[in-house]
Amino acid sequence: MPSNLTPRSLMRSIPLILSALLSIIALPAATAMAQDQSATKAAPEGIAEGPIDLQRFMGTWYVIGRVPNIIERGHVASVNTYTLHDEDKVAIRYQYREGFGEPEEEINLRARADEDSGNRRWRTWFYRVVPTRSRILEVAPDYSWALIGYPGREMAWIFARQPDMDTALYRELAHRLRSRYDVNTDKLKRVPQHPEQVDKLGFEVPNKK
Repeated sequence: MPSNLTPRSLMRSIPLILSALLSIIALPAATAMAQDQSATKAAPEGIAEGPIDLQRFMGTWYVIGRVPNIIERGHVASVNTYTLHDEDKVAIRYQYREGFGEPEEEINLRARADEDSGNRRWRTWFYRVVPTRSRILEVAPDYSWALIGYPGREMAWIFARQPDMDTALYRELAHRLRSRYDVNTDKLKRVPQHPEQVDKLGFEVPNKK
């Protein structure tokens, strides 16, 4: 022990040493938390009110996340392509695979947007005879992603123009589905768009591997 450090002074310095050590340990965690919060806050606010521009909404949408349902359950590489006919009639081609080693399949649907709803409410016919309803809850200002809802709030979809989505953005959009639109997101799953995403946490299990 150094000659100028007595047992009493050593005891007094212990709290200062512990405080310094705790600050060093806590700094990386605090930094990571701040970065995560910053990434979440960076998620852009979508258009949640007012009319939807049907022309801009048309085109290809990758299904990034969804609550599994009887039609789409277990599908991978899911893509919707929208084509506008007349002013409010829409042809939808849904393409998917049962697994990444399986052939691509498709389902063709027809839909009509309700102009009185600002083109947010849609009636869609599966197999040309089974009617369903859906609603565009929110769309990105540049129409790069969209949140789609369903009556009953038990089903929902997260769409994007690209097959990949930043994890922070996905989490923020999933949070919005729950907090803003009362969607039950407990069963929300990401849709594998690439083979390497199969079996990853939070991704839907393909029908065939």
